[in-house]
Amino acid sequence: MLGRKDTAEAVEKRMRINKYIAHAGVASRRKAEELIKEGRVTLNGKTVMELATIVKNGDIVEVNGSPIYNEEKVYYLLNKPRGVISSVSDEKNRKTVIDLMPHVKERIYPVGRLDWDTTGLLILTNDGDFTDKMIHPRNEIDKVYLARVKGIATKENLRPLTRGVVIDGKKTQPAHYNIIKVDHEKNRSVVELTIHEGRNHQVKKMFESVGLIVDKLSRTRFGTLDLTGLRPGESRRLNKKEISQLHNIAVNKVK
Repeated sequence: MLGRKDTAEAVEKRMRINKYIAHAGVASRRKAEELIKEGRVTLNGKTVMELATIVKNGDIVEVNGSPIYNEEKVYYLLNKPRGVISSVSDEKNRKTVIDLMPHVKERIYPVGRLDWDTTGLLILTNDGDFTDKMIHPRNEIDKVYLARVKGIATKENLRPLTRGVVIDGKKTQPAHYNIIKVDHEKNRSVVELTIHEGRNHQVKKMFESVGLIVDKLSRTRFGTLDLTGLRPGESRRLNKKEISQLHNIAVNKVK
């Protein structure tokens, strides 16, 4: 059962079904479109196949056989520890970020993902529109990572990252770097990298493309947010000012 709010809040206005699913906190709009294409969404008992389907007052929408309803929008900041999956559930029964937040009643999910062995800042919410704004590359929201790499980082070998490198057949957007520490004796370096995208294993692959292998990675900042005051595994609810600042970054970047 996906949970529910008062039925009077179910549909406040006409909206496309993918947007309705996102507003209900089930998934982002993009993920909602996938659910529809997979035949997992019904409207008034009938399977929905058209992405442009409109939901009206009184309509009943179900995902995987469970009715969904709009919830209060909530936003959380989590310091994700190593060995935790950035997912709502896991078929291998590994610990997920949701397991770290049993106090949250709403159907939250992570905004983007961090690898199993990557630690640091992760936002969780039930607001699909917010999620889309935060993860879309065009909004150029800074995502800052601190990487410990095998090899000696220099301006020369990191320069390609500032122009973009090709990984998985697609060129990355220009990144910014800052060499924090170089240990010649241990053949190891620490580099801060700022990117705007969130592709699969992107940071690790970017470093690998310039001959550096990541052996420890943490996300330290996302837009205006950092991990001040949060230990690994701890979380807190974002306040209205923090949420507004993130929205403003996305809007201003688009302009």
